[in-house]
Amino acid sequence: MTKIALVQKAPVFLDTKKSASNAVTHINEAAKQDANIIVFGEGWLSGYPAWIDYSIHMGCWDQKEIKQVWAQMYADAIEIDGPEIQSIKEAAKESAKYVVIGANEAIKKGKGNGSLYNTLLIITPEGEIAVHHRKLMPTFNEKLVHAYGDAFGLKTIQTPYGNIGGLICWEHWMPLTRQAMHDEGEDIHFGLWPAVKSSHKLASRHYAFEGRCYVVAMGQILRKNSIPNFLEMKPELVNNNSEFILDGGSCVIDPNGNFILEPQYGREEIIYIDLPPLHDLYTERMNLSTSGHYQRPDVFTFNVDKRRMTD
Repeated sequence: MTKIALVQKAPVFLDTKKSASNAVTHINEAAKQDANIIVFGEGWLSGYPAWIDYSIHMGCWDQKEIKQVWAQMYADAIEIDGPEIQSIKEAAKESAKYVVIGANEAIKKGKGNGSLYNTLLIITPEGEIAVHHRKLMPTFNEKLVHAYGDAFGLKTIQTPYGNIGGLICWEHWMPLTRQAMHDEGEDIHFGLWPAVKSSHKLASRHYAFEGRCYVVAMGQILRKNSIPNFLEMKPELVNNNSEFILDGGSCVIDPNGNFILEPQYGREEIIYIDLPPLHDLYTERMNLSTSGHYQRPDVFTFNVDKRRMTD
């Protein structure tokens, strides 16, 4: 059995140092519960920029409030060789666990400096970054925040629990991106989302069925009072009765698209789930293998440029 720890706990919004410190605490707590793989949500270091959807300032050219919060986000963002990621690598090594975590990543020197990326990292029990994926296509108004990524991180790693890999948010609606990951032979797929809304559940269930893999769809928690005071929110957000902007919804799905763990909304805690044996995946690949006997390489040609575009 493979035990997954879904860390559906809020980061400290726009404070990567405190968020990284909390991440280490959560990793240690999950390790004590014998979790094998510990997963955090999209942009968890240090919070998904939900203000792009809910601030009245969005869409205005040269808007000072938006430039101010972006500058704060850039200054706060991780660098891949920085101390925050180093602390998480050390926690993974000390606990001998795999860690999957989303981050806002900045390039602050050299080629590509001045850009922010929506990043997914998979860290091994040896404390090494095995997957460093930057989201290929920022979704809609995310393009005002994040730069375009590349295919360098479209890969899996072999673990004692099967081949694991991941994608971020609306990458799950990019057919060729899905195919690139199916061709990697995923057994467990980690889908990182801001929160797992209705359409996100649909995409995650489809991915599990199409890839004949387990899917861990990971959402996060963000409260209204975490948004900087200088950003005015839209009335429909201010006036609703919920304390949340992002309310989690994390769930786990089997290779037939059925929930093993139903979506968990409004729960700020570490949620544990044991996956069924990998053999259950193999039984479902008899009738559908999108990277094998259900593919037509004599008809279709597919190539992926996996070079890192900037460093």
